[in-house]
Amino acid sequence: MTSILGRAIEKGTINVSAVNIRDYTQNKHNKVDDYTYGGGAGMLMQAQPVYDAYQAVADKIGRKARVIYMTPQGQVFNQRMAEEFAREEDLVFLCGHYEGIDERVLEEIVTDYVSIGDYVLTGGELPAMVMIDAIARLVPDVLHNEDSAETESFSNYLLEYPQYSRPQEWHGKTVPEVLMSGDHKKIAAWRLEESIKRTKERRPDLYVKYEQMRAIYERLYKKKLLHMMMLESINAGTARVCAISEEGVLLEDMKSATYMLSATSKEAGAMLLAQLPEADQIALFVSHQHFLNPLVEEKTQITAPVMKCVQAVYTRGVRLPERKDIEIKCLDESYLSFVMEHYEVATGEEYIAERLQTGNIYGAFKEGVLTGFIGVHAEGSMGILVVLPEYRKQGIAVALESYLINRLLEKGKVPFCQIIVDNEPSVCLQQKLGLAISKENLYWYIR
Repeated sequence: MTSILGRAIEKGTINVSAVNIRDYTQNKHNKVDDYTYGGGAGMLMQAQPVYDAYQAVADKIGRKARVIYMTPQGQVFNQRMAEEFAREEDLVFLCGHYEGIDERVLEEIVTDYVSIGDYVLTGGELPAMVMIDAIARLVPDVLHNEDSAETESFSNYLLEYPQYSRPQEWHGKTVPEVLMSGDHKKIAAWRLEESIKRTKERRPDLYVKYEQMRAIYERLYKKKLLHMMMLESINAGTARVCAISEEGVLLEDMKSATYMLSATSKEAGAMLLAQLPEADQIALFVSHQHFLNPLVEEKTQITAPVMKCVQAVYTRGVRLPERKDIEIKCLDESYLSFVMEHYEVATGEEYIAERLQTGNIYGAFKEGVLTGFIGVHAEGSMGILVVLPEYRKQGIAVALESYLINRLLEKGKVPFCQIIVDNEPSVCLQQKLGLAISKENLYWYIR
């Protein structure tokens, strides 16, 4: 592999290994296939060598991994699936040949049946390579531009807009004037218009999903302070519609695996909650109305502790002044022990390590000494804010959050955070920075 994936492999960001199933056959002629029971054309791969090859992989990595079987009978691969698979630590791709693989071993080891299209190839190697490429580029630190994977085709049900490079005129065709205007608002509006136009013409199936999501967005925007987490999930293209009715919506933020419910009545909430997966598959849930909480607790089987929060949103869109005497920079994994020592919220070491690895925690340094830090949670909210006791009341929290707000604005995001009710110092900080506070509460359920 070369280029982007090659560099990622060299850096150790990802690792790709090929396992030859033939190496695990017990047949003296190294056969891995035989005739099918019941007759029919073609040969079938046997269960024993496939299972032993899988078991060798599982033993090597020390756990049972997700096993993806490449088959025309599977669910058609798409960007949403790529994003889901990219969150896995390990993936095993099982590539069949001939007429396929003995059903018994598939039942034993396969977790996902996936196809790359409605056609048949001679084997599963090419589909596996396609999927590896699509998945690997979504792994943190694989792409140089951290926003590339979030601003391209399919990220929010829209195809990417047309792009142009030099020269300004080629074969009598010129670059659209708006792209040379320097007016970023006009450029963004033009790109959105072109994306909508292109999607409507080329992928009407995607356009229908875009229209549905836009309608949901407009409904939630009527109470934007309360619903900003849901709105930003839609903007980022990470929201999945689990259920919808005239009186409410249930979304999943696929990046953080957080389910989010908003409804106008208990009856509507109950109908939407009926579409949830099994309780043990739900780790994070946010309810936006208190009268839904008993239903949420019954469905998710998460009863305590429940975090009652208000939401603070920076709606002004104007950059905040930044302190010159405080150096703020992105922290890497070498700061894991420091962050874990001072951040008291029980999010777990693995979560903080992931936030550091993906460049989502920033530290404030005075004369080379780390005095505090702030971060962005997986679902997009600002948080993980700590200033060491000996450096408090020196404006460091304001400097950290101002810096983070500016970085989020540069990425086209709306900065927001959630504050546990009665945390007056945090509320005062948000108001000082110009964030608007929701009058209604939202409720976090964490398993």
